[in-house]
Amino acid sequence: MSEGNVTRLWTQAGFIDDLWTRGDAETPAGDHVIMPLDAFLAAIEAGTNAGPLGVHLAPGESHDAILPHLDRLSLISLGFPAYNDGRSFSKAELLRSRHGFTGTLRAHGDVLIDLVNHMLRTGFDELEVTNGPTLARLEAGRPGGLGVHYQPAAKQSAKPADAPAYAWRRVPA
Repeated sequence: MSEGNVTRLWTQAGFIDDLWTRGDAETPAGDHVIMPLDAFLAAIEAGTNAGPLGVHLAPGESHDAILPHLDRLSLISLGFPAYNDGRSFSKAELLRSRHGFTGTLRAHGDVLIDLVNHMLRTGFDELEVTNGPTLARLEAGRPGGLGVHYQPAAKQSAKPADAPAYAWRRVPA
């Protein structure tokens, strides 16, 4: 994350207030707290969790540990510690398409404008943005991205109703 920049929460509807706080291993599980994986699992086991629950998964942590608890989770935060670490894209896609998670998926970390469209296509609902140029583009309503894609996605981007789903299936004009 860029130092000195304020974190703002962006969705496709624009910037919103963040109702969640980030906890750590010492933070008690509570209403609208995003907990690290170990703390979340300890709270579940101890039965001390209350209210909407959130968990943060770092790229190196397996999402398998939270699968039995998806029905209890309101939010899953997936880490992007650097722009070139894409492991959280795979987790988002798997959580949406294979495991049927319908809660909020949030990208946390190095969110750059070049990644925004792909984050939305792989299932993210919210992006924590600190990068100055990314903030400026999103504030201007210019998230970027391409309108035609070769691969399927967990969430389809907005496209005309008559547009083909895949480029190789295009119908001649």
